[in-house]
Amino acid sequence: MVLLSGGLDSSTCLAVARSEGREIHALSVDYGQRHKGELARARRVARALGAADHRVVKVDLSTFGGSALTDRSIAVPKGRTPGRMARDIPITYVPARNTVLLGLALAHAETVGAEEIWLGVNAIDYSGYPDCRPEFLRAFEKVARLATKAGVSGRPLRVRAPLVRLSKAQIVKLGTRLGVPYGITQSCYDPVRGRACGRCDACVLRRKGFAEAGLPDPTPYVSRSRE
Repeated sequence: MVLLSGGLDSSTCLAVARSEGREIHALSVDYGQRHKGELARARRVARALGAADHRVVKVDLSTFGGSALTDRSIAVPKGRTPGRMARDIPITYVPARNTVLLGLALAHAETVGAEEIWLGVNAIDYSGYPDCRPEFLRAFEKVARLATKAGVSGRPLRVRAPLVRLSKAQIVKLGTRLGVPYGITQSCYDPVRGRACGRCDACVLRRKGFAEAGLPDPTPYVSRSRE
């Protein structure tokens, strides 16, 4: 079971799982995100990377708000440096999002008989999200063991996060080697007519990753300005 957002990291995660010989069941979540176009990208990535199936589940977290990604009255931060991103938890943090997404993946995984849940979280080049940390993943794996029929029957699901300790540049290099079609992925939090804004945290980290990897960035940006 691979949680697939359609972005750079989750697409690379799917490619890693495939490279290890896994049969891929991809799951995307329509949680009321303002960058909903990523779901169409996820469908394309799932097809391109040979997922056995791809399902989109709707759980509307915009009902609660509290994040620039689910409340359009809150502006998406732009022009922040990676150093500043690492100092605090930004307003693009969606309360409990990864807990909710992993819970959905856990339910689907148990239903189809999957033995692992893979996700592309990253604790190095990331925007300060607490639910991207290894401690959180270990805790959720314990929950999965205690709260499911599979777990109490001696078949606990593992949580796999192969990118968690990689830099964005390392992720880009890995994905390129595995044939990830980065040109069809979307990382931007605030796209404009299908093009990445180039200045939100996700775009800044994505551009930094390609630059440090020494590889061309295939992303269509609204502007190439780095201001």
